[in-house]
Amino acid sequence: MQKIFAAFTIAACLGAGMPASAQEPVTSYPSKPVRLIVGYQAGGPTDLTARLLATKLGQALGQPVIVENKPGAGSNIASEFVANAAPDGYTLLVAAAPITMAGFMYKNLKWNVQDSFEPVSLLMSAPAVLAVADNVPARTLPELVALAKKQPGTLSFGSTGNGGTQHLAGEMLKSRTGIDIIHVPYKGAAGAMQDLLAGQVTMAFMTSVSALPLLKENKVRPLAVAAEKRLAQLPQVPTLAEAGVPGFVVDSWNGLLAPKGTPPAIIARLHAGVAKAMAAPDVREKLEAQGAVVVGNKPAEFKTYIRDEVSHWDKLLKTMHIKLD
Repeated sequence: MQKIFAAFTIAACLGAGMPASAQEPVTSYPSKPVRLIVGYQAGGPTDLTARLLATKLGQALGQPVIVENKPGAGSNIASEFVANAAPDGYTLLVAAAPITMAGFMYKNLKWNVQDSFEPVSLLMSAPAVLAVADNVPARTLPELVALAKKQPGTLSFGSTGNGGTQHLAGEMLKSRTGIDIIHVPYKGAAGAMQDLLAGQVTMAFMTSVSALPLLKENKVRPLAVAAEKRLAQLPQVPTLAEAGVPGFVVDSWNGLLAPKGTPPAIIARLHAGVAKAMAAPDVREKLEAQGAVVVGNKPAEFKTYIRDEVSHWDKLLKTMHIKLD
């Protein structure tokens, strides 16, 4: 009897020492605010998607959903932060396409996109648009390539950071056309766009979500779209293939991930909220007006999508030989 009582006492003490989130019944989730971690600066396309989601997801969950920006290291800081967070559904990552490339670009990552997270849903995808500053004389992609070949090592392209989609799109352009241009990384789309507007960088591959507002105001000049077909919002702008670079397709996307080990019931609750949020007419209207495709798919479908993206970039990056550390 004493042994049984002692064992019960130890178990009770251990239970008392557990964090409240670990003791919380899954059925009561969520009982406090939920954080959406974004690995890029405020004002960029991933931040925009996160804030559109936060408002609607908060309404669906019945708790505030707060966006926190943790930019740096190509969004790896934010990814590691969420990978190490408690798997209780209160700290989530609004991920972008570079998360499926990071494992090939960085040697010492302490997380893995397929092993460190539970997929919730792919939120949206959008093609990249190659745009040049207004002070650049090139009016077409062939003219830009010719200009770069006349001035090797002098033209530049901005990106959201080392190892990001826009960086790799620029490297692909260099590889496919044989031009020598300088990469200028930023901590997010906002900084890259500001310097493109100011003419401090020659060009940038911008996601259509961030590009279209500037293009409609004629503040930068679009030369080509990295998609299989032209954007309905930019019918006059050719695809990269039409402009002379076949097979050049680069999509930016955002998805919601939870730390590995998050209970399936919480993932299901989150997915239901996300699906409702992404189906909201005002959310769809805002994203589709900027060239995005709204998704909101199931966790298993997003898991397959991530697997396919990892395989795609694995094959592509082996031909480009890019390493960042």
